[in-house]
Amino acid sequence: MSISTHILDTSAGRPAIHVAVSLLRFEGNTGKAVSDACTDNDGRVRALLPPETQLTAGLYRVSFATGEYFAARGQQTLYPMIEITFEVRPGEQHYHIPLLLAANGFTTYRGT
Repeated sequence: MSISTHILDTSAGRPAIHVAVSLLRFEGNTGKAVSDACTDNDGRVRALLPPETQLTAGLYRVSFATGEYFAARGQQTLYPMIEITFEVRPGEQHYHIPLLLAANGFTTYRGT
């Protein structure tokens, strides 16, 4: 079982590279850090879970440090940090969380 992400900068028409990404797993109301990563030259993090970590059912949050990404390009953003909370259900094998990004808007969906 795995969690991956892909960020596309829709305003520039290219992958969002070198964006810091964090994954939390919730235990009750408290988020516990699972991993930190950075998008590659294709805007992807192919495996947010460390190899020794098993994906279990529950609530997770993936956070994208988009403020730093836009600042490096000399742009301001309305959304310096984007957080997406999603639920992992028992028996599901893979979760892909794409992010379509612009300085003043974003969208996400469950990918494959």
